[in-house]
Amino acid sequence: MAKHIDFGKIGEDAAVVFLKSLSHEILLQNFRHGHGEIDIISKDKEELVFVEVKARSSNHFGYPEEAVSEKKKEKIMEAAQAYIEEIEWQGSFRFDVIALTKNGQNFDVYHIKDAFS
Repeated sequence: MAKHIDFGKIGEDAAVVFLKSLSHEILLQNFRHGHGEIDIISKDKEELVFVEVKARSSNHFGYPEEAVSEKKKEKIMEAAQAYIEEIEWQGSFRFDVIALTKNGQNFDVYHIKDAFS
């Protein structure tokens, strides 16, 4: 596997640990629909949460959350709509971003709740 893919997987795993520490129930990872992918789908109490994870080894070229473009948001929202229809979800939902920056052996975590509104 390519080094950047390995790093991305490590970042997603760190995001799962972080979300679990907030009592999220992890439902799925890497849900794909069409050209869109959702890194993590979780439940926060009774709310469905679609999570985009961005991990960087440093902030030298900008913050990880800055890499979530409008086009990326559109693809995530399309995939989320497909998932909502697939499971016939009737409740509330939101889109979060978890930005991770490597800090020694750990990550600094920046959690942006309801990031797409």
